[in-house]
Amino acid sequence: MTRIAVLVSGGGTNLQALIDAQRHTALKQGMLAAVISSSPDAYALERARNASIPTYVVNRRDYPSNESMTHDLTELLQKLDIGLVVLAGFMYVLTGEIIRAFPNAIINVHPALIPSFCGEGAYGLHVHEQALAYGVKLSGATVHFVNEDCDGGPIILQKAVEVLDGDTPKSLQQRIMEQAEWKLLPKAVSLFCEGRLQVEGRWVKILPGL
Repeated sequence: MTRIAVLVSGGGTNLQALIDAQRHTALKQGMLAAVISSSPDAYALERARNASIPTYVVNRRDYPSNESMTHDLTELLQKLDIGLVVLAGFMYVLTGEIIRAFPNAIINVHPALIPSFCGEGAYGLHVHEQALAYGVKLSGATVHFVNEDCDGGPIILQKAVEVLDGDTPKSLQQRIMEQAEWKLLPKAVSLFCEGRLQVEGRWVKILPGL
């Protein structure tokens, strides 16, 4: 059984999708062992407590740099015997220490079809503002492994979502969450925990199930 830690900073809607998946036994071979927030005020912590998942706070404001925060976060994850780290709306860029400690064992969900509208500054509503400003007809979500390049790791799953006339950043955000993020993330987590993801360079192969 793979012990999963979910890193959050805000409301935790993607965390809730994982909680719901676990409740319906859809996280095969995985269990939500910890929710770790960069803020003590994140509503995601309440979601975790309601699901009886242990919670921890590694408050970014307590650290002089991302490097020092990453160091303590990595130590906490190792102490908790975590096998998979999931970034679910975690708002800070983690440094190489955690990547080296958990190679191909950190995944992130991004609200666009990478390599579009990603990288530094592309987070939250900003992603959807960029998509609408460009005039794309399709956007969507991507789940990918995390490496030292922001949003640059190998892609696990993607799903396209239509952009509609009259969309606002908020309406597009909501539709992408409902139609893509909340479906892709539990699926990717389950595939990882079943040992069905094989990374070969930039390609992630999905191996057949038993």
